[in-house]
Amino acid sequence: MSTLLVITNLPDRAAAEQLADALIAGHLAACVNILAPCRSVYRWKGEVQHDEEHPLLIKTTDARYAELEAEIRARHPYELPEIIAVPAERGLPGYLAWVAEQTSSPP
Repeated sequence: MSTLLVITNLPDRAAAEQLADALIAGHLAACVNILAPCRSVYRWKGEVQHDEEHPLLIKTTDARYAELEAEIRARHPYELPEIIAVPAERGLPGYLAWVAEQTSSPP
């Protein structure tokens, strides 16, 4: 089973914590890191935006990705949320096994 690191950003700490809790409760993620706020600069609908966001690093498996993406989309306040999945090519075998174990149980 392959491990993924999924990245998304939320507009505030409360929304980030709510999403993290939902992903863990649903066994869609083994761990979610909520990082310190950062400043994001991007173009949206023709205008340059400057916003504070809270990045999330979500550890899951390829097998749970579709459900995880659907859950993020359902709970995310943005019209078009950033959701990027990066495969973990290598990692501590015990940790990767733990991620698989934590995401294999049904809610």
